[in-house]
Amino acid sequence: MLTVQSLLDELDLELVAGADSAEAPVRWVHISELEDPTPWLSGGELMLTTGIPLGSAAKQRAFVRLLADSNLAGLGFGTGFNHDKIPKALVEEAKKRDFPLFEVPYSTPFIAITEKAFARLVNEQYEVLQRGIAVQRRLERLVLEERGLEEIVATISSAVGGTVAILGGRGERLAGRAFRRQLSAETVNAIREEALAHTADGHPFVPSHSAVAGRALAHPVISPGGGPPQAWVVIVRDSGGLGDFERLILQQAVAVVALELMRRRVASETERRLAGDVLAGALGGRLDPTELRRRLEPFGIGDEAAVLVFDLDDPAAAEPVLERALAADACPAVVAPHASGRRELLCAVVDAADRDPVDLAADARRALVKEQGAVRAAASRPAPPESLRHSFHEARCALEATAIGKNGSAPEVASWRDLGAFTLLLSIQDDEALKLYCDSVLGPIEEGDEDYGGELLRSLEAFIEQNGQWEKAAREVYCHRHTLRYRMRKVEELTGRDLSRAHDRIEFWLALRARELVT
Repeated sequence: MLTVQSLLDELDLELVAGADSAEAPVRWVHISELEDPTPWLSGGELMLTTGIPLGSAAKQRAFVRLLADSNLAGLGFGTGFNHDKIPKALVEEAKKRDFPLFEVPYSTPFIAITEKAFARLVNEQYEVLQRGIAVQRRLERLVLEERGLEEIVATISSAVGGTVAILGGRGERLAGRAFRRQLSAETVNAIREEALAHTADGHPFVPSHSAVAGRALAHPVISPGGGPPQAWVVIVRDSGGLGDFERLILQQAVAVVALELMRRRVASETERRLAGDVLAGALGGRLDPTELRRRLEPFGIGDEAAVLVFDLDDPAAAEPVLERALAADACPAVVAPHASGRRELLCAVVDAADRDPVDLAADARRALVKEQGAVRAAASRPAPPESLRHSFHEARCALEATAIGKNGSAPEVASWRDLGAFTLLLSIQDDEALKLYCDSVLGPIEEGDEDYGGELLRSLEAFIEQNGQWEKAAREVYCHRHTLRYRMRKVEELTGRDLSRAHDRIEFWLALRARELVT
């Protein structure tokens, strides 16, 4: 690092004042003969002047005060021009301010000083750049090798000699590593609160906590689609302030963390799409047993599997919560939303070799309730993977069978014990027989009114589910009760059945439920 003292040592010049401050870094060298050059300076410069306008002691003292107050690194005073030696008032004021001051004799041109200083500064910047490039290459390799955020922050921490933390957009810890000095929990919480306070503007900030004052900086990781930062990278040096190298590394760290977060997001989305395809194929019965086992094997699901289903408001948003809950139970699983009838359920195919599916569903439900509110859950019995379609319907039907509840007391997790009348339908393994039954009961509705057959079936289902209550059923299908009455008369005309008869209503209910099992 270029300092006033190191520059004078190379030039064989001596200080006349400010020895205690001569180790301050020199950012640049500036030559001026103005009485007040400070409007054109930003701090850290070494000033060179012959003092042409400094003809009086008052001006000389004022000149030193201006430079010291502007945080300049020092003053080189050229003699042999207007002044044979450094004026006494200048020396006294410099000593009073502990401001580095040295004489530049007539035999030493200012250009010799600037050339020497600029060469040192360029070399230092080149060294910083070379060190930064080396760190950047290591960080890029970590991303390509998919080593994760913890390895990335470990490399950055070692490079800067301090603590590095990556906070998520909500202040949660994503990764962190200390070099030698650990940050207290109080300090970390203070930095987290400041990061949250800067979420709206998304600007870098200097943490203000007294424990890290002057040696910390936080920088946002911008979200791909704009909006609030997706993360914050925080660097706290163990000692000393952040120099050019540390700031360069921080900028590199932000770019690398953004790449790693994007890689993780893409990998997660790919895994979820794959999980969704596998689950849809398994539950839809579209995969032969050999292919199904092969597709489930990478997820850790073996010879015994079960299906968990959850009814909640936003299955897609709850998917990662369910994944974390099952991972916390060390349970291999395939998790994805799956449409069933008119509603989308959050489903999981889990390995059930040595686990009770009902217990797994209960633990997962409690985790979902914390973030999603009301959640209903059901679980199937363990069965071979080729029976997953049947297992799904078993869990789904158990969920439906307990929807109304008996005296308001539905079980925490519905299971095969709660199937009731659904047991009859599920016991029929012949899909062709079920389809034939559905077609005999519901076929006249779909075939008799090609334009509105689907709407008539939805209205019929709502009417039966609401126990023939016209107002509730009409709200279910978003129509007026008179419209619903017209539709039900149309159903009776097409099928020749009477909805006021319990027998016919049971037939319709069985056919509607059976239709879900074969579609």
